Parts: sequence; structure tokens; C-alpha cells
Amino acid sequence: MFTGIIEEIGRLRRVQKQGQAMVLTVEAKTVLTDVKLGDSIAVNGVCLTVVAFDGSSFTVDVMPETYRKTTLKQLAAGSRVNLERAMPANGRFGGHLVQGHVDAMGRIVSRRQEENAVVFVVEPLQGGLMKYMLPNGSITIDGISLTLVNVSETTATVSIIPHTLAETVLQDKNPGDVVNLECDLLGKYVERLLLFRGSESSGPGSTPSAASTGGVTEDFLARHGFL
Repeated sequence: MFTGIIEEIGRLRRVQKQGQAMVLTVEAKTVLTDVKLGDSIAVNGVCLTVVAFDGSSFTVDVMPETYRKTTLKQLAAGSRVNLERAMPANGRFGGHLVQGHVDAMGRIVSRRQEENAVVFVVEPLQGGLMKYMLPNGSITIDGISLTLVNVSETTATVSIIPHTLAETVLQDKNPGDVVNLECDLLGKYVERLLLFRGSESSGPGSTPSAASTGGVTEDFLARHGFL
């Protein structure tokens, strides 16, 4: 589990590809201070497992599912990446609950200056994500915990303060670039639980009843006492 507060910007020392599998070696400093084999480190918002490390870098495997679903496949030697270690049990929730499980990629539609802030508009490349986004809610972009300032039917808008821009790879991003998106997990869990409400079996492996397979609708919420 992460919080979306980037600890440092790392740089890819080596990228090894074999089909849709990858091995990444990332140069870093801060995240190496207490690293151990098997630790989780988020790379551009993707939770990856440390399989080797030395005094100046760590190595992670990228499996085909992660390759297909994230922007990691676009990385090359020299690429800069956001890095965050998994949060310790006694750590601070400086951002929000982030799993490091990317929901989809998104394309930056626009970038503009607004006084001291930089405003990014991002469009998810996969349908169905906008229902998890609401104004003043949270979203993770390339591993960065951000607040949604506006949401349309197809795009999400975030406003970046100078510190966040300077300390993350968002400073390198421009319209047309693709980023990793992870929506706030609360809405996804609520939707999934409501989908199974009323099924004959509520145990592991149960399937939704015919009445619930239509998803969460206004009628569904009214019939079950939510409206």
C-alpha cells in the first residue's frame, strides 16, 4: 500500500525486454536506504517487487499483464520515473490510499499555466473509469496522489502546485503523453459489493443474482434502501 507521495525521481539504467516481459533496473537513492529483497516499490504508480539491488540501483520484473496495462512498456534506458516505497505501518497518510494497481492509461489532453499552478486535463484510454471520479475526490497519476478539480463525461482535471511539479515526472509531461491512472479504491469496492447484494450466496466464489447483474442503477439503489 502506498500514499501517492513521491519520494524521489529515479532513472532507468537498463531495460531488458523479452516479448511482453521486462526487467527494469532503476537508479535511485532515497528508496534504497532500507531496501530488502521482496520489498514493494511503486514505479510511476505501478507496484513492483524488488528482485535485486546494489548501492545505487534496484531491479524489478514486469509481467505481461502489467506490460499491457501500463506505460512501463514505453520506458527506455535514461527514462525518469516516480518512485515511492510501500508505506510503513507507522507512516503518515500524506496523500490517499493507493494500491499501485493501475486501472488504465490516460492521455494528457492539455496543459496550461494558471498563476502558480499547472492544470492538466487527462482522458482515460479505457471506458468506464469516469464513474469512479468526482470533483474534490482523489486520483493517482503516475503514482502521484492528486485532487480532482473538475470532471466531465470523458476527462478529469487536476491542478498541480509548483512543489509537486518540481519533484515528479509530471514536469516532463505534455499534451499527447500517456500516463498511468489509478482511481480511488473506495468507489470500486462499494460498486463491487453492491453488485453482489441480494445474491443467493454471499460467500467466496458466489455469483450475482439475475436481479443484480444490471449493475448499480438509481432503481437498484432505491429498491435496496439507499435512496
